[in-house]
Amino acid sequence: MKAKQFRALLQRKGPILLAGAHDAISAKLVERAGFDAVWVSSFGLSAAFKSMPDANVLTMTETLEISKNIHSAVRIPVIADCDNGYGNAINVIRTVTEFANAGIAGISIEDAAFPKRCSLYPGRHDLVSTEEMSGRIRAAKSACPNPDFLLIARTEALISGLGLEEALKRAGAYAQAGADALLIHSKAKSPQEVLAFTKSWKGKTPLVVVPTMFPNASAEELSQAGFKVIIFANHALRAAVAGMRDQLRLLRKEGRAEVIDGAIAPLQEIYELVGVSEFQAQEEAFIPASEEPVAACILAAGFEENLLPLIQDRPKTMLEIKGRSILERQVALLRSVGITNIHVVRGYQGQAVQMPGVQFHENPLYETSGIAASLFSAGSALQGRLLVLYGDILFDRTILERLLESTGEVSLAVDRAWYDLYRSEGRSPEGADLVEGAVKPIQTHRFLPSEESGSVLKIGQRLDKKDCTGEFIGLCLFSTEGTRRLHQIREEGMISPQGQPYHEAPSFSRASLTDLLQEMIDRKVPVKAVEIYKGWLEVDTFEDYRRAWAKL
Repeated sequence: MKAKQFRALLQRKGPILLAGAHDAISAKLVERAGFDAVWVSSFGLSAAFKSMPDANVLTMTETLEISKNIHSAVRIPVIADCDNGYGNAINVIRTVTEFANAGIAGISIEDAAFPKRCSLYPGRHDLVSTEEMSGRIRAAKSACPNPDFLLIARTEALISGLGLEEALKRAGAYAQAGADALLIHSKAKSPQEVLAFTKSWKGKTPLVVVPTMFPNASAEELSQAGFKVIIFANHALRAAVAGMRDQLRLLRKEGRAEVIDGAIAPLQEIYELVGVSEFQAQEEAFIPASEEPVAACILAAGFEENLLPLIQDRPKTMLEIKGRSILERQVALLRSVGITNIHVVRGYQGQAVQMPGVQFHENPLYETSGIAASLFSAGSALQGRLLVLYGDILFDRTILERLLESTGEVSLAVDRAWYDLYRSEGRSPEGADLVEGAVKPIQTHRFLPSEESGSVLKIGQRLDKKDCTGEFIGLCLFSTEGTRRLHQIREEGMISPQGQPYHEAPSFSRASLTDLLQEMIDRKVPVKAVEIYKGWLEVDTFEDYRRAWAKL
């Protein structure tokens, strides 16, 4: 299709203008600048992808792969510079077949010996005989699966110093062998050498020129002299190198990204070039709603006197356990299941809470407010599906995975091991967030968590233990609707009378997370218990900290 498109260009009046590209994004810029087609330069690819000389260092398959990426990125035709065809006539057969089948509009092959060297490099430039190059052209034409595919034959006679007569002789032979266009290359610093060729050329095969060494020659001048195709082969690469060099030097010197803001493309332009809007539209159209991303909010503002002097200069979320802080472990675990939108609420020793790629929120009233106030300090970050967790817990990945599979409006990770401990030994951890579920567990010496989430009837620290079925571990998931209800409770709680008890808290401002959850239960919001059995730790005391060191 694009080969036919390029053939049509050959029939119109005026020159066909190509610009070189070395990757998909530079090809898009070539297209947007208004060029008729993209030139995939072996000079550009060798430099950009290998940082090596243009001397047959890229294989045919490497050039093909990059050309295919460029072809897929643009709507205009793509012509690939295939050096000398990567060998003799047999190699050329494979080259033309592969490139034509990939949808490339055409290729250029030259009469340089293998391995070639860039035409503009100093030194010798050995050519194959006219007969051998003609054989390459005949082989290419006989094997090409697409009759519209364009074969450009390039002669390096002027580059090699063989003179105008040899260039004309070779061009004539290549046209007779079936070349669709002839590229006449020169490294003279003026266009006079190639203009002399056009004056003497009597054939009808379209001529191609690459005016790298004579940049003062305009496309209009070259067109009037007889060139149909004009290729600005490596200017995009050179512009990119100059821009990157200058801006990186300035960035390194100043150490602030803003110093180069005016000289670099805004992120929105890059997003637009790579099709972010189309990507987002496809996500909305084809990915089920159940795949809605989850944000996480880690509540790490509190102060635990029991942990002094360990937390003299940092909050407990930053306590290190075998080389990694609790927060580091939590963030790594969240990212391992695809949660990257992570928010942390800081309070006590907040300046010590640091973590790359995480957004921070502050609760300056952490000393006089409850956990609920810390949660609401995250403000507009509390949107959509929301995972909330205490900043002092460590837990297995399987617990997190089970919770994320839950589809309830509000789902709590509830440890059933508490029930067995209390029933067998009569013990309960001090300050535990207890849960009374609708279904009482059956006490056995073997246990398998239920795959179905049971309803939570009550939650808090003052429940009658004989009615409780498990312990809330400080990890819960709100659906989008659950998060909306959370904001509704906040708005109503903010206007409630000061000093009025709020479930187990003395007031709404001192409410805990369990108080919010109980409020949801009272409002008939479905709150479900995702049943687990051990696999987690809470660091509230020095003994907890020692236990974490021993267990991890």
